[in-house]
Amino acid sequence: MMEFFVQDIMSSIQFILRHMLFINFILSIVIVFFQRREPRAVWAWLLILYSVPIVGFIIYLFAGTDTHKRKMFRLKEIEDGINEAIRQQEHSIENMEMEEENPELKGFFDLVYYNLHSSGAIFTNDNSVKVFTDGNEKFDALLEDIKQARNFIHIQYYIIRNDVLFNRIREALVEKAKEGVEVRILYDGMGCRAVPPRYWKKLKAEGIQCVEFFPALMRRLHLRINYRNHRKIVVIDNQVAYVGGYNIGKEYIGLSAKFGYWRDTHLRIQGTAVNELQIRFILDWNYAARENLFQQEQYFLTQHKSKGHTRMQIVSSGPDSALQNIRNNYLRLINKAKKSIYIQTPYFIPDESIFNALIIAIQSGVEVNIMIPCKPDHPFVYWATYSYVGDMIMAGANCYTYNNGFLHAKGLIIDGKVYSYGTANMDIRSFSLNFEVNAVVYDKEEAQKMEKIFKEDLKYCSNISKDRYSRRKLSIRIKEQFCRLLSPLL
Repeated sequence: MMEFFVQDIMSSIQFILRHMLFINFILSIVIVFFQRREPRAVWAWLLILYSVPIVGFIIYLFAGTDTHKRKMFRLKEIEDGINEAIRQQEHSIENMEMEEENPELKGFFDLVYYNLHSSGAIFTNDNSVKVFTDGNEKFDALLEDIKQARNFIHIQYYIIRNDVLFNRIREALVEKAKEGVEVRILYDGMGCRAVPPRYWKKLKAEGIQCVEFFPALMRRLHLRINYRNHRKIVVIDNQVAYVGGYNIGKEYIGLSAKFGYWRDTHLRIQGTAVNELQIRFILDWNYAARENLFQQEQYFLTQHKSKGHTRMQIVSSGPDSALQNIRNNYLRLINKAKKSIYIQTPYFIPDESIFNALIIAIQSGVEVNIMIPCKPDHPFVYWATYSYVGDMIMAGANCYTYNNGFLHAKGLIIDGKVYSYGTANMDIRSFSLNFEVNAVVYDKEEAQKMEKIFKEDLKYCSNISKDRYSRRKLSIRIKEQFCRLLSPLL
């Protein structure tokens, strides 16, 4: 029996190899005529298919298949209530009522309106925000909030490693579960592929509910390299929430010899905006767990204790979104800049619209500052990043490499008035292929604090001058150009 099975497999492989040219031709027709891709992505796929036919075919099966725009997350029971709140806020903007109540929003009401209309991002103005740029401080604060939990703890991360950091968090979660606190962990199948299944089973046995987003086939074969859930959200008792760039692993607290100090940005939020992160978590949980937490009112009936005045919207985007909401926010903010733009990102691979908007801003006299890491964690992505940064340098932007470890912060600040920070990188993958979430903060004081943090980081940076970039080695030029050709797929 096994002999016949092996023979069938070998026959199938031989058939594919004999007809690879024809298969590539059929895939080319599908890519060009039956999938709505950007021209750059089409040419990149055709380059791979015909340059390395067999390998290209395999890569396409895992990374090129397009489940794009399939509606995955639905509001169901709470949809009517949210839609009513959206309509009220849209009406408030149209009748200039919100302008009277929030004069500091002048110049950004169209962006608030867009976020309401496109992604259902409710505007809230009673929040307080604490910004973390050090992993140890962030996780110390998170552990303290976990210890104070009374009802539930909702945790969602792209990467959770079975190491010293998560052991600390796990001990605190197990203790809370013993006290009767509901604990849920949502993790991405690709990001957590190194964690053995038995580890999650052990957590479940200890009273923690664990669910995998887009699990691997037979626990090993990941059929979706794209469309990963890159969000990092924690919501505790609907009183406090976290969102930002830190995952859970020892490298995020500076214990990796490869990366050294890990410079990231994470927000701790209190106020009504916590509701929006709670809804985002539950939407993702419901999809992955096949249950409906919206039927349980205890997750929403909470009086928020925050006495803050920070205005914000929580904006989500993903491959199931009709629009690239976070990309469009970045684009709108760049177009609105009059004085300055500050960008921090580990991966700078802008699409054509973002690229052109930044060039126009530079040529219009706006000071554009871009900070990237000094070392790669993904080499192909890094050299594509360096190529696009080179274009910015030649156009007149101030570009820097962060030298004190690894820079993983993700966001931008406009004119010291508004910032958008969260999980989304400044790259095509975050714009259209991954599930992301950002906080858009409309607060002059908070934006200037974030700008100050950027300027503090400059102490550990090197400026990439035009002269320095022009004198780069031939080997770097070749790596840049090759990786840039593949940039729509990175």
